[in-house]
Amino acid sequence: MNSSLALLRKQARRVAGGMLREVPSPCVSVCRMDMDTELCEGCRRTLDEIAAWGRMGEDDKREVWAEIAKRLDSET
Repeated sequence: MNSSLALLRKQARRVAGGMLREVPSPCVSVCRMDMDTELCEGCRRTLDEIAAWGRMGEDDKREVWAEIAKRLDSET
């Protein structure tokens, strides 16, 4: 697994575990969409999730992080 995915997985666990008060953006500055999965290759979010991120509340952001964690788990 490359280092950006390892960091993303670690951050997903921290957010899901409630270890972070403020929910950080999952962006890792690898902004490239995979046409097969329709997910960003860097952060594993959908275009809709990326577009809505700035308007989301903390609970919704945590839900997106939970989805990212599931997506990452399904890749291994």
